[in-house]
Amino acid sequence: MPRVSLVLVFVLASLVGVVLTTFKIHRTGLHKRYRIFFAYLLFRIPYTTAGLVLDVKSDFYFYFWVLTIPITWAFYVLVVRELCGLVLERYSGLKTLGRWFMYLATVVSLTLSVLSLLPRLTPAMPQRSIKLYYIYAIDRGVTLSLALFLVMMVFLVSRYPVRLSRNVVVHVVLYTTFFLSSSMTMLLKSVFGLKVYTAVDTALMALASACGFAWFGLLSGKGEEATVSLPNMDSNHEQHLLSQLDSLNQTLLKAAKG
Repeated sequence: MPRVSLVLVFVLASLVGVVLTTFKIHRTGLHKRYRIFFAYLLFRIPYTTAGLVLDVKSDFYFYFWVLTIPITWAFYVLVVRELCGLVLERYSGLKTLGRWFMYLATVVSLTLSVLSLLPRLTPAMPQRSIKLYYIYAIDRGVTLSLALFLVMMVFLVSRYPVRLSRNVVVHVVLYTTFFLSSSMTMLLKSVFGLKVYTAVDTALMALASACGFAWFGLLSGKGEEATVSLPNMDSNHEQHLLSQLDSLNQTLLKAAKG
């Protein structure tokens, strides 16, 4: 099967996965807990549909994509912000610190991505190519910083016996996988250019469709009731670590008020 046909198949599969996940989240009432994620899914339905009904090689689709991709980046940041709040739900001090750290990491990553791009740009380059380079750099900066933030957050939480719902764990794992893969594909596009464009787009759409069906299959109403504690330890050590975490959270709250 030609690669172009594969891209269309995966785009369609991704759309089906998003629609099914949106319907399931609404039916189970999870949209009330995952509000930003649910809003993002609603946005993805017309956004993905546009890739099926419009000519992706046309100027109209190019400008549609350029104008709407910042909305995607905004949703990425907001979804991870929501995830941070869900993971650190009981620790408002740590939650606030984590969110500010996420913002800082995103800004630093964006700055470095754009600065690394500048030596490659020349006045002789077509304006469309310059726009694409900037979009790839920004997308890589956003997705990579968010993926690394999620990995770091999970690592730190795994050092403490924090109980998380199975849905939150699934959500974090899937988004981390998606962000890491997206940042790698954008890096390949930036380094190798158009000659790898179709191949990496096919791979990314395959992953996006897989994530869509994974969200549909793994998120559930019962997944909110089932809890997961990442480290396995005895009760005395667990209580000691939780006391440390509570003390750290209280210290951050006092510092914020002071």
